[in-house]
Amino acid sequence: MGRLEQVRQGDARYQIGSGKVEELAELVKKEAAEKVIFDNLLRPLQSYNLAKATGVEIIDRFQLILEIFTKKATTAEAQMQIKLASLRYDLTQAKERVRLAKKGEQPGFMGLGAYEVDVYYESVKREVHAIRRKLRKIRAKRVLHRRRREELGFTSISLAGYTKAGKSSLFNALAEETVPVDTALFTTLSTTTRLVKLSKKEFLLTDTVGFIDRLPLTLIEAFHSTLEETIYSDLILLLLDASESMNVIEKKLWTCLDTIDRIGASGVPVITVLNKIDLMSETEVQQKIKAMEEKAMTLVPISALFKTNLEQLKQEILKTLKNYVRATFTIPLTDKTMRFMAWLFENADVQKADYNQNSVRVVFEAAPTFAEKVRSRVKTEFNQQVEKI
Repeated sequence: MGRLEQVRQGDARYQIGSGKVEELAELVKKEAAEKVIFDNLLRPLQSYNLAKATGVEIIDRFQLILEIFTKKATTAEAQMQIKLASLRYDLTQAKERVRLAKKGEQPGFMGLGAYEVDVYYESVKREVHAIRRKLRKIRAKRVLHRRRREELGFTSISLAGYTKAGKSSLFNALAEETVPVDTALFTTLSTTTRLVKLSKKEFLLTDTVGFIDRLPLTLIEAFHSTLEETIYSDLILLLLDASESMNVIEKKLWTCLDTIDRIGASGVPVITVLNKIDLMSETEVQQKIKAMEEKAMTLVPISALFKTNLEQLKQEILKTLKNYVRATFTIPLTDKTMRFMAWLFENADVQKADYNQNSVRVVFEAAPTFAEKVRSRVKTEFNQQVEKI
């Protein structure tokens, strides 16, 4: 509805100067605005004084992100994570918010006046502990699933990137899925994992929550169990919206790389995917690639929507994950052989299986962890050796 900007040292009472507060109040009245959003963090006293002066609720950037997350959360885990972040935010401001509410209710401070500070503080703390307990159970279940996937030898790929870069569209294109796609912020707040096959090799592809500039540490910590899927992946596909200006692309790239570093995933290989090239001319695409070459890791321009250059991306993925072990073994034909071979065909890339009267010679490719499992079973069940090629 309107926008105001002021560059000055923050005012203790209002954040902005008193003259600017009058200007803001007039703008709110003129435009019939329902809420005022500050891009920087506000203290409760500043929010309270501004609400008193304007007659509408005043929120800051962190509260705005929480509101968007709350609207987008569809799973119980995402809802609990958002609630946890909100309660932790409240804990840091509980005493001041309750004290201000007792002075007289203003938009955003309704209903708190009935609380005693200690009662309110303890109530919030109890709720925080209850949510953390539930999230620990969900996290433990996720750890078990991850271990199971590792035991089966699956290599995992995570989609990461700035919100609205097109991660869910690329997920749908690679996994032939239909997860929700939207032009709004934070369409994905919980992980979705599917099995994808690239050149006879199977991978687990995970769609994750989008990053955003200055993502509050509280939110990173609240979503840590979800973001762990990125930490423990074997490859990160980092998406950027190539149709934006170079300044914006560079800023978002550094934001994503910083977030990856903050969650502890900086050691994971990264392929930088420049998405939405369908919105640009070929000349513009080449200019963007040239400008990004020194700033980003392996670059692949694509259009997830129209599936342009997906084969090039798949080849780059296979090239990056070329640590697959290629091995061979020969085992006798026994009662166990068919069950073992069915298991191997299901979980590895069996390139050749030559049967003769008494035995079968197999050539296969698999991730190192799964190849070790094959070696162990061949040794234990058939007393034979697996040899690397």
